[in-house]
Amino acid sequence: MRAACAALSGVIAGFGALAVAELAAAVVRPEAGPVAAVGGAVIDRTPPALKDFAVRNFGTDDKLVLELGILAVLALFAVAVGLLALRHRLTGSAAVLVLGAVGATAAAGRPEGRVPDALPSVLGALVGAALLYVLAGRLVRARPSGVRSAGGFDRRGFVVAAGAAAVASAGAGLLGRRLTSAVRAGAEASRRDVKLPAPGSPAPAVPAGADLGIRGLGPFVTPAKDFYRVDTALVVPRVDAGAWRLRIRGKGVPRPVTLTFQDLLRREAVERDITLTCVSNEVGGPYVGNARWLGVRLAGLLREAGVRPPSEGGPADQLVARSVDGMTIGTPVEDVMDGRDALLAFGMNGEPLPFAHGFPVRMVVPGLYGYVSACKWIKDIELTTFDAYDAYWVRRTWSRRAPVKTQARIDTPRPFASPKAGTVPVAGVAWAQHRGITRVEVRVDGGPWHPARLAAPAGRDVWRQWVWEWPATPGSHTLEVRATDRTGATQTARRAGTVPDGATGRHSVVVDVS
Repeated sequence: MRAACAALSGVIAGFGALAVAELAAAVVRPEAGPVAAVGGAVIDRTPPALKDFAVRNFGTDDKLVLELGILAVLALFAVAVGLLALRHRLTGSAAVLVLGAVGATAAAGRPEGRVPDALPSVLGALVGAALLYVLAGRLVRARPSGVRSAGGFDRRGFVVAAGAAAVASAGAGLLGRRLTSAVRAGAEASRRDVKLPAPGSPAPAVPAGADLGIRGLGPFVTPAKDFYRVDTALVVPRVDAGAWRLRIRGKGVPRPVTLTFQDLLRREAVERDITLTCVSNEVGGPYVGNARWLGVRLAGLLREAGVRPPSEGGPADQLVARSVDGMTIGTPVEDVMDGRDALLAFGMNGEPLPFAHGFPVRMVVPGLYGYVSACKWIKDIELTTFDAYDAYWVRRTWSRRAPVKTQARIDTPRPFASPKAGTVPVAGVAWAQHRGITRVEVRVDGGPWHPARLAAPAGRDVWRQWVWEWPATPGSHTLEVRATDRTGATQTARRAGTVPDGATGRHSVVVDVS
C-alpha cells in the first residue's frame, strides 16, 4: 500500500511540476514549456536515419508520437522518484530538481532559446520537489495520537495532501492553458484581420485539362488542410502579424532593411502556382503538394538592399533564413535571384497562410527541396557564404544544395488493389520543379514502356498529372512508372534513400487483377 501511494506521490508531484511549468511558459512564451523544449532538443539531436524513420512511419504525426513518448518517460520517472522518496525523501526530491535542470538547459540552449526560457522548468521543478517532499512525509508520519494506521502511515493525511496537490496542480494547468489560449487568440485575430491584396502579377489561369479528374488521383491544387507538413516545431508558432518583423542583413548588403507585415502587403503582390517537395519524401511518397501562393518577389527585396548574386560579383553565395522557432535554412543566392518566382509568401490558396504552414510569412523557392528553400515563420535573412556557415540540416549530414529530382508517382490503382480485368486507368503525378515534365511512361511486369497521356501543362514549377489506360489481364502484376523532364533527363532506376539530397528510383505498385 505504501509503495503504491509513493508511486502516486511521484505522479502527482510530476503533474504539479508540469502544470506550474506550463503556467510559467504561458507568461514567458509557450515554446519555453519543458515538454516542447525537451522535444525540440530531442529533434535537434535525432540522427537523419532516425528522423527519416519517424517521418516514414508516423508522417505528420511524428511530433505527436514524440510528445506522447516524452510524457510516458516522465510518468515512469515520476513513479521511480516517488518510490525513491519513500526511503530517501531528500534524494527523491532532489531528483526532481535534476530533471528540472535538464528542461531548463534544453529550453535555454535551443537555437532560438533565451535565458528566461529556463524559468518555467526551474519553477516547475521547485514546486514538484516540494510536493514530493511533503507527500513522502505523509507516508511515514504517525497520527497525532501516536498510533500508526494499519498500513503504517497517516492515510487520511496523505489523501488530503494528495487531493489538495492534485486540485492545485489542475488549477495551475487550466490557468496556464487559458493564458496560452489568450496569447494564441491575439495571433489568430491578427490572421483573421489580414486582407490579402489583389495580385499585381496574377497567376496564369489553370489550363483546361490540367486536372484529369480521375478517381483516386488527387486534385491539381492541394487544399491547405491536406498539404504536407514536415518541420521540427513541436509547438506550431503563433506569430502576431502586427508584431512581426523581417530583417535583411549580412555580407554584401550595403542597405540593411527591416520590414513589417504591412510593408510587404503594400508591395506588388505576385501570385503563382508552385509545387513543393520535402527531401524526406520517399519514392512514391506523399510529401509533395501544389498550391497557389501569394507574396512578394524575394529577389526584388534583395536588390533594393543592394544585394548582387555571385554571377554579378556579389560576395555572398548563401542566403540563411531564420525562423522564429530557431530553424536555419540555407539557400543559394544565385537560385533566388536567377529570375525564378522565389517568393516571401503570405497567402496560400486564396487565404492568409495557415499557422502550420508559416503564418505570417514563409519562403517559397521553386525547384529546391524545402530544407534548403522553404523557411516557415521567417524572421531574419542573412547573406553569407556556404564556406562560412552550415545551416541546421547541413550540420546533420544533408547536402548544402538540393535541387528537386525528377520523380513520378502512381496514385491509382493503390498497392495491392484488386481491379477487374479490362481497361484500368493507371494515373498519378510527376514533378521536376523549375524544369517541367515532358513525358511519363508506364510498364507492366518489366515489359516495354508505354507513353502515358499527360494533363495540360500549367508551368515548369508545377506538377503534372498523367494517365495510361491499361488493358489489364487477370493475375498479379507490377506497375512501374518513370518521368522525363524538359532537359531530356529520365529519372534513374537506381534506388537511393533520402539522405543526403533526396530519394531516387522508380515508383512501382503490385496489384492483383481479378
